[in-house]
Amino acid sequence: MAWLLPLLSLVLSLALPICPAWAAGPEPLQQDQYLCDGDPLQAQVFAGAVDTPGIPNTAAGTAPGAYVVLRWRGVSLQLPRTNNAGSPSYTDGRWWWRAADPSNPEFRQRLGSIETYSCQRQSGSELP
Repeated sequence: MAWLLPLLSLVLSLALPICPAWAAGPEPLQQDQYLCDGDPLQAQVFAGAVDTPGIPNTAAGTAPGAYVVLRWRGVSLQLPRTNNAGSPSYTDGRWWWRAADPSNPEFRQRLGSIETYSCQRQSGSELP
């Protein structure tokens, strides 16, 4: 059994260089750069694991199971897509994100009360 760990290590070291897409992770459906309360924020929307056409509210090409990754002020947040009506929104119960107006998305945090951060998209930042 002592040979199993070195063999597994060898197999993984050989497999990773030939699987760069797998190693890099999924490609975002959309990526935007914003300024939120004066600090840069990067938002990346991913399709997620649920991709069923029968699920209600598949607005903007996403379904529940999709998620957004926000990077802001040294924090990285992965927020799951809600099934709320209207444009896609994402929340983990504390943080909330919705880009109904892509130029001025809504970004909030619940800390006892709700804090709202002013966000504006930086020009030329979106991916198709």
